[in-house]
Amino acid sequence: MESNTADTLEQFFNSQHVGDLSEPNFIGRAASFQCGALLRISLHIDESQRIIEAKFKAAGCSFLVASASLLIDKVTGKTTAEAAAVAQEVGELQDKPGNLAAERSECVTLAHEALLSAIRNYSDSARDVWDGDEALICTCFCVSERTIEREIQEKGLRTIAEVTASCSAGGGCRSCYPLIEDILEEVNRES
Repeated sequence: MESNTADTLEQFFNSQHVGDLSEPNFIGRAASFQCGALLRISLHIDESQRIIEAKFKAAGCSFLVASASLLIDKVTGKTTAEAAAVAQEVGELQDKPGNLAAERSECVTLAHEALLSAIRNYSDSARDVWDGDEALICTCFCVSERTIEREIQEKGLRTIAEVTASCSAGGGCRSCYPLIEDILEEVNRES
């Protein structure tokens, strides 16, 4: 326990990611009613869907600051799809020896929720400005509506999990789940 606290304090005092980006592309927020903590993560994402810079602002304890800092260290330089996959693995950051105490798991969860929220905002924005010939459904993995329809028809897919396993759609931030559900219903109704 003493090692966990020392590592957390080290991360708290030496965080390189506190503040605001000069021009954040996408912002995600999360809050805890349990402890009253608030967290905002801002991401700068380049044309190749890579997180080139990230910062956060937190109103909470040292564990929340350390959680956000460690998570940003982990996802900076990754694509939004890779970062979303990391953000969905909440237990990994909690379980590593020397990281965060298990009794503060809500802080880790909050950091992951804020990151996913920022990635969802990016995905929603990318769909709005898509100028391709087909409707873009999953921005994390650039999967079009036509591709999803074809996979469902050819392989007889029935669930979002099957679609994700087949073509990766829905494997990132999951903001496309409602769209994939609609496509599943429509294609399976026509079959």
